[in-house]
Amino acid sequence: MNPIRVLLVDDHAVVRAGYRTLLDGIPDIKVVAEAERGEEACQRFAELLPNVVVMDLSLPGIGGLEATRRIIARDSEAAILVFSMHDDTAFVEKALAAGARGYITKNSAAEIMVDAIRAVASGQAFIDHELAQNLALRRAGGGGEIFDCLTTREFQIFNLLAHGKTPSETASELALSYKTVANYTTQIKLKLNVKTSTELVHLAIRHGIIDPVSE
Repeated sequence: MNPIRVLLVDDHAVVRAGYRTLLDGIPDIKVVAEAERGEEACQRFAELLPNVVVMDLSLPGIGGLEATRRIIARDSEAAILVFSMHDDTAFVEKALAAGARGYITKNSAAEIMVDAIRAVASGQAFIDHELAQNLALRRAGGGGEIFDCLTTREFQIFNLLAHGKTPSETASELALSYKTVANYTTQIKLKLNVKTSTELVHLAIRHGIIDPVSE
């Protein structure tokens, strides 16, 4: 049986090295390439057509959500497993909406990643158990839809601003112009019905997008 060919996408070289070592020790999984930016992930996918893309969300450039959307637009059958520090259901929803087939957090045990890669490679969905429970509760309760109005790019910018990035820093990180980010910020505030950056941060805290202890 041919091994599952994996593209590992994360902006931290140490993280990539650690998980490459882990995955290369699994007989039926082989890391064929790495990428540290969203644009690079799209390029490497087009070149290599891996069986599974393990995708971080917090990437420089276009980011993991947009990279996921672009890869799926190119190949609707692409198997993308999001592997992220974000454990809020809003991120899970956005990732699934962008086309990801699975979602696990960086707090997951190593064997969970192996199981998730095998699952998405075989065409199945795989969501970390606790996240799946939270997602089901959210949907059953009809709550948390406040961010559904934001596009993938708007949610990405919202997240950076909520974590204290200035519009200039956000523009630099996403390789956008300041004016473009300013226009997006205006749209985001209108859609979320907030007027100031402080209100935007408070909204993010209330919905678990950021940790109030660390902010």
